[in-house]
Amino acid sequence: MPYPLAKLPPLDLVRGFVAVGRRMSITLAAQDLHVTQSAVSRQIRALEAHLGVPLLVRGFRSVTFTSEGAQLFRMADVWLSQLGDLTEQLRAPERRTPVTVTTTIGVASLWLLPRLGDFQAAHPDIDVRVAADNRLIDIDREAVDIAIRYSERNTVSDGAVWLFGESVVPVAHPSLEARELDARELQRHVLLEFDDPTRPWLQWSEWLNARGLGRVRPKGMLRFNQYDQIVHAALAGHG
Repeated sequence: MPYPLAKLPPLDLVRGFVAVGRRMSITLAAQDLHVTQSAVSRQIRALEAHLGVPLLVRGFRSVTFTSEGAQLFRMADVWLSQLGDLTEQLRAPERRTPVTVTTTIGVASLWLLPRLGDFQAAHPDIDVRVAADNRLIDIDREAVDIAIRYSERNTVSDGAVWLFGESVVPVAHPSLEARELDARELQRHVLLEFDDPTRPWLQWSEWLNARGLGRVRPKGMLRFNQYDQIVHAALAGHG
């Protein structure tokens, strides 16, 4: 059975208490609420009287929570924040649901984000939410509209649209003056590698073994767990 609404403390008292809790200051809370300090103090006292427990310990120019006050603040702060978000949505002259796009962190950083400006210019009425994640998330459960994913042609889902293929080739910053990779050239350079065992075709060992260079030791190795980090490292001339 729901708790009787008539027994709940008035909203303005809870709002005053949360304002103090967010700032841990009656003075700053009063500024946030555009009321006087004495008005905020009266709200706190009224809320304490309503609940029958002390909520704040007042010191010299400072306040701290009692255990009951801390417990109330944790719940009331979340509740008022949610109420504020909903209020903002209801007040909006035109509510728009964003199009949510999910893809890997590397694709989002290196391919999607550089193209968003042109998309927004062409479609200013469409809001976009980018959900970058290397996990293969459930697009229905997480309310995703578009998923950009790596896939083999024989495992593509119905309704998927092919965007582009992928070529794996060694690249380096021009300042390194890298030439065709042979055993001697490899020993001059640090290799940058994507540290993801689920994608062996992106690791140096597979590429080198295919060319008979698997036993050659490079100058060093730098491994990254995010693909865009490798690209930025190469652009910085690190390997």
